[in-house]
Amino acid sequence: MGSAVPAWTRALARHLAPLPVLCLAFGLALAGCSAPGIHFRSGTNAGADEPAPPTELITETLLASERQQNRAVANQNLDRLLVPNPPPYKIGSGDILSIVVWDHPELAGGLTASGNTDPATAASASAVPQGFVVDHQGRIQFPLVGLLVMEGLTEEQARGLLTTRLAKYLAHPNVTLRVQAYRSKRVYIDGEVKSPGLQAINDIPMTLVEALNRAGGLLPTADQSRIALERGQQRYTVNLRELVQKGVNPGLVMLAPGDVVRVHSRDESKVFVSGEVITPKALLMHDGRLTLNEALGESGGISPLSGDARQVYVVRKTPERTRVFQLDARVAGSLAMAEAFELQPKDIVYVAATPLANWNRQLSLLIPGALTSAVTATNRP
Repeated sequence: MGSAVPAWTRALARHLAPLPVLCLAFGLALAGCSAPGIHFRSGTNAGADEPAPPTELITETLLASERQQNRAVANQNLDRLLVPNPPPYKIGSGDILSIVVWDHPELAGGLTASGNTDPATAASASAVPQGFVVDHQGRIQFPLVGLLVMEGLTEEQARGLLTTRLAKYLAHPNVTLRVQAYRSKRVYIDGEVKSPGLQAINDIPMTLVEALNRAGGLLPTADQSRIALERGQQRYTVNLRELVQKGVNPGLVMLAPGDVVRVHSRDESKVFVSGEVITPKALLMHDGRLTLNEALGESGGISPLSGDARQVYVVRKTPERTRVFQLDARVAGSLAMAEAFELQPKDIVYVAATPLANWNRQLSLLIPGALTSAVTATNRP
């Protein structure tokens, strides 16, 4: 008695019989597909495998460690940027001072040109703020007293210094001194704001909120969670929404002269979902926040036909190394962990295929139409 062999198996065997070389290659391919996971290859040494980064399982312990690390980074930025009581404005080189000595109009000097009758020249002179310009050495030239160093002084301190010097020549001098034009200190605003460009620092404290308002406010495409602030060799990332949630006033973030503020676009904060999901796509983060569960949900979820729920990976490139996280979605509580796992911009979410799906694809690549022909043969009358 012969054993009963399914018709599709006999048809597939007849199709593979004249192809021994392909069958050998097919067997090797199946052996390679038996090992689950993702692998990394070197781009400089083709064909040689690099040591794969260690896979970190997404567990409650890992989530707690990530939350603590994120809080430490956020608090470090806050400690250096928050200034609850900003100091008064200090005079700098390039500022123009308005100085009035009451009852002594002969001491009114500065940039005005007396006796100028040319209308064109007078019009151009009137466009320039009148007063005393602080030179590159931080000094002004004032009648009677000569050179005075004003750089680094507040208006009150500069007024006191000038009054003391004039008291040698005048009885009880009454001096009014204020900054006519602020030209010594500036910050630069760039990115997703209505009016990017230079902003002069004046007697109103130049906080981050003040600078953004002077630039016309944020555009709808702005990412409020990724406002980059460059100060010398230091670079900070300010998350406005996170500050508000923590009860910290964003108006306490004080800018310094020479700071560069860049508001990133939301298009720069994307997460890429690929592999065995219903709709692979690039997702925009919601003001800096997107969880692994949300990314899978917005991509239609894991494919029920080919997706392996045991192998949900998150690949993250950091300045130090590449990190690979793995979630086993079949484990109890995995959905809660996926919701608590915060993704970062440029993360890659990858869902691996099941061994059966890999087998089917390798067969289709090596012997196109073989499985289809075998199935068709079983359906013939």
